[in-house]
Amino acid sequence: MENQKFKLLIHGMDTVQCAYYLQRTGTGCIDFQDLTEKKESIRHSKKRDPLPIDLGNSDFLLYPYGSSSGYPIIISNPDFKVEMGEFNVPNFFVTFPSEALWRESAYILHQKFLEWADSVGYVPCRTESLSRIDYCFDYKLPCIDFDEDSFVSYATKDRKYREGRTAQTFAFGKGDIYLRVYDKTAEIHQQSDKVWFYKLWDENDDVWRIEWQVRKPVLKEFRIFTFQDLYEKQGALLHYMAYEHDTLRQKGEDSNRSRWPLHPLWVDLQQKIDELNQLPAYRISGGSEILEERLRRIEIAIFGYLKRAAAIYCIQRGVERTRLDETMKNITEGINRIYDPLVWKSDVEKRRKEMLLGKW
Repeated sequence: MENQKFKLLIHGMDTVQCAYYLQRTGTGCIDFQDLTEKKESIRHSKKRDPLPIDLGNSDFLLYPYGSSSGYPIIISNPDFKVEMGEFNVPNFFVTFPSEALWRESAYILHQKFLEWADSVGYVPCRTESLSRIDYCFDYKLPCIDFDEDSFVSYATKDRKYREGRTAQTFAFGKGDIYLRVYDKTAEIHQQSDKVWFYKLWDENDDVWRIEWQVRKPVLKEFRIFTFQDLYEKQGALLHYMAYEHDTLRQKGEDSNRSRWPLHPLWVDLQQKIDELNQLPAYRISGGSEILEERLRRIEIAIFGYLKRAAAIYCIQRGVERTRLDETMKNITEGINRIYDPLVWKSDVEKRRKEMLLGKW
């Protein structure tokens, strides 16, 4: 593969998880009993939708369940998901999601969380402890000329996923280090709906992601405990991943695959990691792109239902066809029969708040 056939589009952190050890200052503390009662009320309701709440200097969604790791309360907004418990140690566990990390940065979001904690009467009693980092490099990659056997990895477990007999994901490892090389555009289309990446990439297809998920034991080996440590040592961590733990090779005749020449894509990746501090940062506000995508999908769905309604009207009236404006008129009359202004106002406001808090 010639170098000009691929291009690094963006790089950065896609998920960060961190434990916080906070203590109460004595004023304005979180009322865990009140949150528990509200959580139980949601859980016993028929809809079980998360409840918008005001807490300190931010708005959140309160969920009707706790976490599998034992935190009784879960709240979230577009900046972070917070699992917390009055008697848990550590008492706060925070996940900074993909859209927030690309919109701002892990370091800014860390400060925003501490500012929120202070607004509810909590301050750190010891330094934070990072638990998981996902770091990715997204490449424009029109042609895939490698397979799972082209990778040389310390990982003993590997997986390959295909769609229509075409490879979409190569995965290596399980647990503390997990490498995925996969078709990100296909993943967006089939699963995540993170359409705002298209604007970041200025591309709509043939984008492959090289992503390492690194957990606490490995972070500890590199003495990465805090966000300051991460800022200073992420280059060394990624250097180990791309030079020692995992490499992509061009197949050769040598029986020892580690002696095969590096694939040009991996040569480029290693060079970019060596230049990490000089690489540009990428930021985006994904909300508008997500809303536009949702509107397009809703419009397509509504149009499909209109055609189905038109077919029903034709059968009822014994005719072969009806116009779009006639169908729209009939649908509008039916909607007006069930329309309640107060219900409409409250339901729209509820959905608006949920969307602003990250529930799309």
